[in-house]
Amino acid sequence: MRAWVWSFAAVVLTACSGGYSFTGGDVGEAKTISIQRFDNVAPLVNPKLSQQFTETLQQVMVRQTPLSLVRADGDLDFSGAITGYEVRSEAPGANDQVAQSRLTVTVRVEYVNHLDDQKNFEQTFSIYRNFPASSDLSSVEDALVDEIVQELCEKIFNRSLVNW
Repeated sequence: MRAWVWSFAAVVLTACSGGYSFTGGDVGEAKTISIQRFDNVAPLVNPKLSQQFTETLQQVMVRQTPLSLVRADGDLDFSGAITGYEVRSEAPGANDQVAQSRLTVTVRVEYVNHLDDQKNFEQTFSIYRNFPASSDLSSVEDALVDEIVQELCEKIFNRSLVNW
């Protein structure tokens, strides 16, 4: 009986060893991933955003897939640019005062799956966070950018490998 259980377990593990990660990302037959630097071409530039975004996207992809990160020519390849970094007044408050401001980050992503060109895409992703207009942007910017970048990277992961 014990030999049968082990044989069954071995068959199941072998059958399930395809391109799925434990987080649900389908990498197919891909073994490597490359993520090019996302330059910041937005009219308003946060000097740390390009590096932070690129590194966070790399971390998300490596953490949530079995893929190896390579500098270039990965089976799966991400490139693009940060095209928007905008702060604007959002919600009016009492006495014609602005109650909320909004920080929005927009990223253009080109995803190339060198093993299955049906999965390639170019898409713009945009995430925002509101903050009290009474707050100085510099006092909340780092925390807001951290949240926005993490959410952007999760959306890109879902679009490219979970296909949501």
